[in-house]
Amino acid sequence: MAAEQSVGKKSASAQEWATYRRLFAYTRPYLPRLLVGAVCGILFAGSQMGLFLSAKGTLAQIFGHDNVSIRTALWCAALLPLTAIGRGIGFFASTYLIEWVGNRVVTDIRKQTFDHLQNLSLMYFTHSRTGELISRTTNDSMLVQSAVSNVLGDLIREPFTLLFMIGFVIWLDPLLALISLVLFPICIIPVVLFGRRVRRSTKEGQQKLADLVNVLQEAIAGVRIVKAFGMEHFERKRFNENAEGVFRRAMRVTKARASVDPIIVFISVVGLALVLVYAGWRHMPVQDFIVFGGALVALYDPAKKIGRVNMVVQQSSAAADRIFELMDSPITVTERPGAVEFHPPVHEIVFDKVSFAYDHTPVLRDIELTIRAGQLVALVGSSGSGKSTMVSLLPRFYDVTGGRLLFNGLDVCDLTLTSLRRQIGIVTQETFLFNDTVANNISYGTSGASMADIEQAAQRAHAHDFIMQMAAGYNTLIGERGVRLSGGQCQRLAIARALLRNPPVLILDEATSALDTESERQVQAALDELMSGRTVFAIAHRLSTIMHADLIVVLDKGGIAERGTHQELLERGGVYKYLYDLQFKDTGD
Repeated sequence: MAAEQSVGKKSASAQEWATYRRLFAYTRPYLPRLLVGAVCGILFAGSQMGLFLSAKGTLAQIFGHDNVSIRTALWCAALLPLTAIGRGIGFFASTYLIEWVGNRVVTDIRKQTFDHLQNLSLMYFTHSRTGELISRTTNDSMLVQSAVSNVLGDLIREPFTLLFMIGFVIWLDPLLALISLVLFPICIIPVVLFGRRVRRSTKEGQQKLADLVNVLQEAIAGVRIVKAFGMEHFERKRFNENAEGVFRRAMRVTKARASVDPIIVFISVVGLALVLVYAGWRHMPVQDFIVFGGALVALYDPAKKIGRVNMVVQQSSAAADRIFELMDSPITVTERPGAVEFHPPVHEIVFDKVSFAYDHTPVLRDIELTIRAGQLVALVGSSGSGKSTMVSLLPRFYDVTGGRLLFNGLDVCDLTLTSLRRQIGIVTQETFLFNDTVANNISYGTSGASMADIEQAAQRAHAHDFIMQMAAGYNTLIGERGVRLSGGQCQRLAIARALLRNPPVLILDEATSALDTESERQVQAALDELMSGRTVFAIAHRLSTIMHADLIVVLDKGGIAERGTHQELLERGGVYKYLYDLQFKDTGD
């Protein structure tokens, strides 16, 4: 059992050092600044020792002689502010340069984390909580910032200060220095013990903080549902429980960090008491004792800071582990080596025995389908039959797990993602709009679009009139997720965005199902304009919207149950006829 614990501790220690090395590897591009900062740190440490040397000489001149001239006293005293100026310059320059590197590193890590998030497939986000991802990108990186910015400065300055001051006290009195420093190794023990506790509590605390952010994000995003079902009390209780969890773990970290300083100070005072005993026994001159005592206090100060460095590093490495865990998440949808640009037009799209599974759970199996340019293909079927998954394979939100998906005979996996997705426009039931102007939302994804192009797209989407009625027209801010617009207005802006992009392939995922009759009429008119001359995949539960489709594909349990036109499928009397009868049995149609 003891052997297993020893192995576990060694493994944890190896993991800690691996995290440190990986974190500080980000400083390599900025080594010149670090080196200059280190030189300035050495200047600071040297001036610290120089300050005590000047003080010793000054005290010896003033108090060691009975008659000292004013001129001599002034010259000796002038050494003190000169060394203080050198100390101040060294401290400022080293602090600025080193913290610049630290903040730059944290910025790089944040940017790289966000870049990685943008490259992850949709599959990753289906298994992750939004609050967790936000917490790792923001809160965890703040702890890393503290480690890199503050720790680098202390690691570069304080060891030199410590070495210089140890050399100084040994130079003053070797035996007295030995008596004073005999307790010094004991200072390391609380640093190590409490450091491990800080790391463990910090990791738990960051997880609790991520839970707290997730609760907050869900409560804000779902505020209408919370209020509609009278769940404010439940959400408050959930938030308060997580907030208390964060508080408890934060106080564990605070208790561990606050315990180190008093222990080190106590050990320092014990050392100072031994110095007092020795000084009385040796009848040490007062000025020598003052300088030695001051040097001893200055010696333990970098020891305390180095002790705090370990605490901060332990705390931040726990946060760094969580960030690196996110950055190490595999990117499952990638471009193959030698991927080529896809150039329109799109003549044909082929599902060649396509299968797909979520975490080994089959969703689609052996889909064989050929779509010609300009066709309107409707996908119908019960919930869970695989309709949304099937259209999500087109822009490679997911990769097929079996078979091939071909554009003009080219496997989509052999095409660059950018060129493939440039061919596809998407309008969904839940339209996402950004907290930006109307014009920027319409032009999102179409760089270099002129204002005339934006207005033309809005007019074709039947959105121009209501846009012009807004206070600032196309420069009106629409709020987060388009909260200041109606559902129909949001949909028409999304259609304008797709029209401006002008893709040859269009995916409509229940684009009108959540609208009232008037809004649906306006949106449908905009959709008719959008669909003209394009290859369209339309998912619809309301069969009245897809009766005119060139091809209706009925999915059932992940496979194609039927295919044909509306009339052909009704005459066949299969699954489509059953779905049709369910919807229209009370209408008399």
